[in-house]
Amino acid sequence: MSIIPPHTRPLQQFFRSGPMPCPYLPGRVERKLFTRLAGPFSAEVNSTLSRAGFRRSHDIVYRPVCPTCSACVPVRIPVAAFTLPRSLRRVLRINGDLTVGEVPAVATAEQYRLFASYQASRHGDSDMARMAMADFAAMVDEGRADTSIVEARDPSGRLVGCMLTDRLADGYSAVYSFYAAAEEARSLGTFLILALVERARAEGLPYVYLGYWIAQSRKMAYKARFRPLEALGPDGWHALPDA
Repeated sequence: MSIIPPHTRPLQQFFRSGPMPCPYLPGRVERKLFTRLAGPFSAEVNSTLSRAGFRRSHDIVYRPVCPTCSACVPVRIPVAAFTLPRSLRRVLRINGDLTVGEVPAVATAEQYRLFASYQASRHGDSDMARMAMADFAAMVDEGRADTSIVEARDPSGRLVGCMLTDRLADGYSAVYSFYAAAEEARSLGTFLILALVERARAEGLPYVYLGYWIAQSRKMAYKARFRPLEALGPDGWHALPDA
């Protein structure tokens, strides 16, 4: 966190996108408020905006501002209060043979092969499935703000999971994860979040930010597995009721 007085920092410019089809809820239109991360204060800006419900992708930090919809709810895990139900303990037990480590945010060919395989298996009709190595490297490199990659490897050393993460002033942000989709029984996406929670706990950081949860989206349902979960509403962060 910078100790330079706020009045010496450049003003952050925000923009609003045009209307686009919503990628999560059919028939709806999304618009985003966004800004770019650049310069020596990127990590500080990213931390501040994450607390305000923004999300990073490449060098863009954005938040939905859809005029007729408020389905996207920013959520975070309060690390100190987080508990492991039986289902999540099972995920840890199944993956007890994996080794988790943190590496610099520098794209590698090994990571890209796992990324490409994941996209082909899970999101074959998306733009991300058509990303080349250069596009993947840009995703990792652009907008880095105290960013690293969490890797999970099996006993043979094979890479089975990756999560691009940002360290914030009050926790970690899970920016994007991908993994060996064929090993469905491992629930590797969930395991990577649990690993990030443990990393935050070890460092005394209070939160893990998971981005947006949409009650009507099956793609977002996994986030509700982590309890308690906090959501950002008009009156600030509050506990998300069990559903």
